[in-house]
Amino acid sequence: MNIELIIAFGAIVGLFVFLHFVPVGLWISANLSNTKVGIGQLIAMRLRRVDPKSVVEPMINAVKAGLNINLGLLEAHYLSGGDVERVIRALISAQKAGIDLSFDRATAIDLAGRDVLEAVKMSVNPRVIQTPKVAAVAGDGIQLIVLSRITVRANIERLVGGAGEETIVARVGEGIVTTIGSSNTHKLVLENPDRISKEVISKGLDSGTAFEILSIDIADIDVGQNIGAKLQIDQAEADKNIAQARAESRRAEAVAAEQENKARVQEARASVVMAEAEVPKAIAQALQNGNIGYMDYLQMKNLEADTEMRSKISNPEGR
Repeated sequence: MNIELIIAFGAIVGLFVFLHFVPVGLWISANLSNTKVGIGQLIAMRLRRVDPKSVVEPMINAVKAGLNINLGLLEAHYLSGGDVERVIRALISAQKAGIDLSFDRATAIDLAGRDVLEAVKMSVNPRVIQTPKVAAVAGDGIQLIVLSRITVRANIERLVGGAGEETIVARVGEGIVTTIGSSNTHKLVLENPDRISKEVISKGLDSGTAFEILSIDIADIDVGQNIGAKLQIDQAEADKNIAQARAESRRAEAVAAEQENKARVQEARASVVMAEAEVPKAIAQALQNGNIGYMDYLQMKNLEADTEMRSKISNPEGR
């Protein structure tokens, strides 16, 4: 009895192991769909740690769509980290849309990190990208704020190595700024907004990108600040500050010169006082030495008294 249980348990375990390595249901589905997949291939996938379902089911879809895809190539793409199902769906969509897309290019696009299925869809149905608001200043100093919409179509040939949407948006923004900046007045831009679109498209901004620009539509233009007037006001304010600084410097120099002159006057007055203090000494010395007589001295004193009297008469209030 115990031996029978062990045999039954072993049979169940063996069945689970067999079903794990040999997905019978998947094998049956593949063969019913005319997809040639052998039991040995499924077992080999398991041993190579490849999920058979992730490879065989996309191949079944490819066969039903009339695509001739080698199972080994699908398995290699899976082992490379690619998305097999998305590649097959992209190839089927490209075939239905009449787009020339080879398996090698589709896998290369997928391994490059781009969504190959989305690229095929964009080739059929172009996408509209709305740019952020771009501010630019016309020749008359008036700022214009532009909102544009870019219609792009994926370029399958340039998906590998081509720049993305961010580059398209940046280039269009640069073209808008250049076009507005080259306009003499903002009124010319407001009157002919399509002038921006024509000039920007003519620059070939989609060169080196993974997209082809079909059209650029100016959705909205708003008038912003008067940048020219603001700059003039700022310049006038700066000139005023410079003039005030220079005037303050000249005033300080004048005050310093005045202080210096006052100091010189004080010094001169001090010298006069000192000189006047020496006069009596000189007179006494002259009298002692006999250089002047006493009558000469009296005459000099009378002259001083007369001068002082005349001065008081002419200026009675002492002004």
